[in-house]
This record gives sequence, C-alpha cells and structure tokens, in this order.
Amino acid sequence: MPDGYFLTPATVTPVETAKGIHRRTMGTTDEAMLCEFTLNKGAEVHRHNHMNDQVGYVVKGKLALTIGEETCIVTTGDSYAIPSGIFHSAQVLEDTVTIDVFSPPREDYRTEAR
Repeated sequence: MPDGYFLTPATVTPVETAKGIHRRTMGTTDEAMLCEFTLNKGAEVHRHNHMNDQVGYVVKGKLALTIGEETCIVTTGDSYAIPSGIFHSAQVLEDTVTIDVFSPPREDYRTEAR
C-alpha cells in the first residue's frame, strides 16, 4: 500500500482474503483504517473475532451478517457495528461491496497490503 495522504484504486492492489472475497486497504492513520471489500455471491466470511472495533457500510449488494448471536440481512445503504472481541460471520447473498473501518488499524491488513 502506498504511503501518503491520497490513494486511488489504481494504486492499491486487491488482496484475496478468502475465496470470492477481495480487500483493498485504503486510507490508514495510527487510529483508523478504511478498507473496501468486494464479495462474490456465495462467498463466506467465516466466524471470527479480532481486537479491533469494526463499522461498515454496504455500498451495494446483500449479506446475511451474524454479529454475536444475532443475524440480520443487510443490503445497499445499511450499516453495522461490531465491537472489539465479538464473533461475527457473513454469507454473501449477492455480489456485494462494503466499506469497513477498523480502529485501531488491523496490523495484518496493513502489512499484507505493502
């Protein structure tokens, strides 16, 4: 990932994090990280947790998103919040693009992108 104040999609190479799921780590500071996820219909985000707070916005598409024990269908225009340590997963119901912010930044996403 290039360093600097401004990033364009052309300067950030997507990373395949799982089959049918691609991430671009975009703007990052010491306190927050912005990522774009492109998820193909039928892909799965397996149940996991991390020490970072995560908030997201569905740019387009539809997911069955489970946070803790609650599952909700989220679609274009919806947002979600996942506190630190809470297990979560998703089933991709149609081709989807999300924007997610992590705080603090995920070090694994920072180093994968370089």
